[in-house]
Amino acid sequence: MTNRHSSPLPAAIDELWANRAELSPSDTAARGVVVGAIDQLDTGRARVATVTADGEVVVDERAKRAILLSFKVLGMARSQVGDFQHHDRLPLKTTFDGVRVVPGAIARWGSYLAPGVVLMPSFTNIGAFVGSGTMVDTWVTVGSCAQIGENVHLSGGVGIGGVLEPPNALPVVVEDDALIGSRAMLVEGARVGRGAVVGAGTILSASMPVIDVQTGEELGRGRIPDWCVAVGGTRPKEFAGGTFGLPCVLVLKRLEAGQRHDKAALNEVLREHGVHA
Repeated sequence: MTNRHSSPLPAAIDELWANRAELSPSDTAARGVVVGAIDQLDTGRARVATVTADGEVVVDERAKRAILLSFKVLGMARSQVGDFQHHDRLPLKTTFDGVRVVPGAIARWGSYLAPGVVLMPSFTNIGAFVGSGTMVDTWVTVGSCAQIGENVHLSGGVGIGGVLEPPNALPVVVEDDALIGSRAMLVEGARVGRGAVVGAGTILSASMPVIDVQTGEELGRGRIPDWCVAVGGTRPKEFAGGTFGLPCVLVLKRLEAGQRHDKAALNEVLREHGVHA
């Protein structure tokens, strides 16, 4: 991943960042600049990170700075949805063109939801980007700045970690056509490749090794390759006190590029390796 990026957001954000310790909600000019920047994130005209044609993730640090500055220049405000009352610096999102939002779903201003997204009762935080055709299922959390591609299925209870601080921290990226199984957790800059299937309960962080079970090869850390089936596992490591299993992610099978996710076939792959679907 890299931070080289030509940001669509104004350079004034960088100037405000350099003087952030002096900012407060009384700085109306600063608030106008920051609100304008967050509005661009909210409508998808800007985003925290993108995946280039050659597969590189490029982060817009100016966008992350704008989000952090919003907590400096926005005052606490009360709001109400039905009988529910809230007290926060950030309002809820109000732009849902072409998006299905089921009662109980919450999305914060500054998150982008493309037309065709379905939000079951879930939470989407500021700076997140969710692509067209993606299902955000019940009790899913899409954390701050997370980047979710098109036609992704985030199954029930999935946790997508957020990232704002430290400034050089990298967001979670889930690429197009991926399927993330129930209660899986993707955190700390983890990346799931296009078309990948991540088994239920899998945990992936940027430092976690990803291993091909057919060869024993470590494929890297923190990234599940495109078009594969992966599950959580362990590998033994010797310590002074004995041999213990440390967590890893295991790639069980490679899929044909563009292959649709057939639930029966995926269940068979998992059963073959003694893993419950």
